[in-house]
Amino acid sequence: MSDSIHFRDKALIPIWEKVQSGERLTLEDGVTLFGSQDILSIGKMAHTVQKARSGDAVYYVLNQKIEPTNICVLACKFCDFATKAGRPDAYEMTIHEILHKLTPDIHEVHITGGLHPDWEWEYYLEMLRQIKKNFPNIDIKAFTAVEVDFFAKKFKFSIEDVLIQLKEAGLRTMPGGGAEVFSERVRRLLFNNKIGAKTWFDVHKAAHKLGIPTNSTILYGHVETIEERVTHMLKLREAQDETGGFLTFIPLAFQPGDTGIKPPGQYTSAIEDLKMISVSRLMLDNFPHIKAYWVMLTEEVASIALNFGADDMDGTVGGEKIAHDAGAISPMTLAKDQIIRIIKDAGKIPVERDVYYNPLSLQSDKVIGKIPYLNSVPFYHHFEKRQFKIMPITPRRMGVLAEQGQIDVGLFSLADYLKQRDRLEMLPMCIATRDQVKSVMLFSNQGWKDLDGKTIGISDETATSVQLLRVLLEKKYGVKASLKRMHSGVNNFSEFDAVLLIGDEALRYNTVGLHGFELTYDLASEWYAWQQLPFVFAVWAVKQSMPDQQKAELKSIITTSLEKGENNFASISSLPAKRLGLKLGEAVEYLEGFNYRLGEREKQAIEVFEKLLSSLEVVKA
Repeated sequence: MSDSIHFRDKALIPIWEKVQSGERLTLEDGVTLFGSQDILSIGKMAHTVQKARSGDAVYYVLNQKIEPTNICVLACKFCDFATKAGRPDAYEMTIHEILHKLTPDIHEVHITGGLHPDWEWEYYLEMLRQIKKNFPNIDIKAFTAVEVDFFAKKFKFSIEDVLIQLKEAGLRTMPGGGAEVFSERVRRLLFNNKIGAKTWFDVHKAAHKLGIPTNSTILYGHVETIEERVTHMLKLREAQDETGGFLTFIPLAFQPGDTGIKPPGQYTSAIEDLKMISVSRLMLDNFPHIKAYWVMLTEEVASIALNFGADDMDGTVGGEKIAHDAGAISPMTLAKDQIIRIIKDAGKIPVERDVYYNPLSLQSDKVIGKIPYLNSVPFYHHFEKRQFKIMPITPRRMGVLAEQGQIDVGLFSLADYLKQRDRLEMLPMCIATRDQVKSVMLFSNQGWKDLDGKTIGISDETATSVQLLRVLLEKKYGVKASLKRMHSGVNNFSEFDAVLLIGDEALRYNTVGLHGFELTYDLASEWYAWQQLPFVFAVWAVKQSMPDQQKAELKSIITTSLEKGENNFASISSLPAKRLGLKLGEAVEYLEGFNYRLGEREKQAIEVFEKLLSSLEVVKA
């Protein structure tokens, strides 16, 4: 991380030193950040953290907001959306009306609404089933913790049963609404009949356990104190440590409307909104994404927020009513082209995503793919991107985007390079192991031979390791198993007889163990014992169509960065080691187990693997 920040508020310097060393910020640190007037320094700190995690990427999604009804059994003081049955403004949507609002080009439908006193449980399930039936490519993000708790009580199910039935009907992720502020004082003042922090976390943790990732929010700018804001974040951070199931954090600026909590027109300032984004990014060190929700922030503030710690713009958000009924002043719909323009104007890569934050397409050129694992840090820690932009992306997804011509250079999965060698030119650098790798692991309850006919869960991130697993199963052990892709995010591993994980996730579980699985196999060790050769997991490659001068420049940048990285494994791995819960010595030993240059034995290993791979039955992986 760069430390070239010129602080006007010297009280921020110890906080920045903590961030740079990987030490967690405290309640007191958060209060200090909110109390400081040095907004530019706070923004630079958050932007540096954001770049280390997200590179130049900013995500958006083509989505539609559906609010099936505004009839609600509650009467929260801050809500101008909800009403009672029989009133002139009350409405109820049929499933047909909901389907009529969707189109095939949408990737996400976001469903929340009032707690209707009369609708039957089957209506909600059928709503999701019909969406999936008519629009199989649309992912469903639906129902806040408040709604799930309401369903459980009204229909006399457990929270887990509600979530299981919703998942079977098509639910993929959940929004983070209903969190408001995790303060019992605020709850009693503003939403006394609504769930509090305990129930909200019970619902989200139950979802994570079932393999349903969720989002999280805070509603700020009303009667909450600064300490209550920071405590809210700390509670979320603690829950994320436990489950790892939150995808993003969304600060929602309070829209007073006619609630009476504040005089109409008294909104949070742009400075306060930007500070909220930045402090969120600094406090929530284990959250993948921070969202600048343009619907409430306005387009202008959301654009600036992309350099103040946010890496997500949400999306087109057609049909959003709750915020606008409370007086939000942003336009009702922001077209895709306008979102792309805002992101580009901020100097970022517009990344169209799905509901799990998997990238679907990039709207930028000169993009370098960055594998976001510890084993790749020696290449990227000292990387000078110059005229290029950096896109952190998992191996499989990098291959998909390269096939679409959207990645110019990267550390490509070997399987993807072999498949695309007609358009890619290999550079003499790679990620290879001499024996064990420690981060491509099969966790199993069965020996190799006993996996015949069993179901193995496969990390969504892998392109090469899954093919190596197939080669080992079929060619070394004479076994055929069913391989099933898991989505990115949390997963319910208990569904499988074995699980293949890669990268930092595999490295972490290889250290602490994966609950429910007794046996652990290192795929690189299995390969070496069989072939007496190293295994090459990834190779650097560039587009063949790239001008020779750019190719030469990139080769020089990569080589220089690698040489600097190799000279000090301890320095470059200290922060990732803390994040992964590894001792520094363990991280250094791990990096020393790799070969980062393509030699003759590595080339021989590629030839052997390619020959074995070509003899397998062609399957979609």
